[in-house]
Amino acid sequence: MDRAADPRRDASASRGDVIRRGVLLAAGLGAPGSLVALTRSAPANAAPPSAAQDREIFNFALLLEYLQAAFYTRAVEHGSLRGDIRDFAEVVSGHERAHVAYLRRALGDHARPRPTFDFGNATKNEPAFVKAAILLENTGVAAYNGQAANLTKPALAAAAEIVSVEGRHAAWISDIAGESPAPRAADPGEPSADVVRKLESLGFLKAS
Repeated sequence: MDRAADPRRDASASRGDVIRRGVLLAAGLGAPGSLVALTRSAPANAAPPSAAQDREIFNFALLLEYLQAAFYTRAVEHGSLRGDIRDFAEVVSGHERAHVAYLRRALGDHARPRPTFDFGNATKNEPAFVKAAILLENTGVAAYNGQAANLTKPALAAAAEIVSVEGRHAAWISDIAGESPAPRAADPGEPSADVVRKLESLGFLKAS
């Protein structure tokens, strides 16, 4: 496995900070044309694990993390959230920004560029924010789990550390919303195409 494919090797200098913040290693996409362009590199569960496939999967994960980081950061900046919901947004905003930095260091020159997002009312209205956050966090977990079998062992070890934190995010926002934080004994994975279809419904990607 080369350096671009192994986040634990490339991001070793930052990993301690990530661990200390409880962050160890999901994109609301709009225009269909842009959606295809942004997600076509996501593996389709075919080829055996390889360094090249690790990069494709981590770039797909980076797209999800770009979205989550921007979503939570913008929600905090708008100042419309209160109480437990604001606390959640503030903490998770920091986590997701760390995820982005972590993946970008791991991918190096292979890292995809940051898209432009338009969150509309979802970062300004609490009910809309909570609904979007639940979808983002649960779909993010499903996306990571869905690609687990396609990663090499070193990459899988790094991804498993991230997805455990994403699962905590999902449980936290579900509990705030009055939903069960742990509705299943095991979380199934989803193929990238299903993840894209779910996230596309949010319409957050601004067509360029």
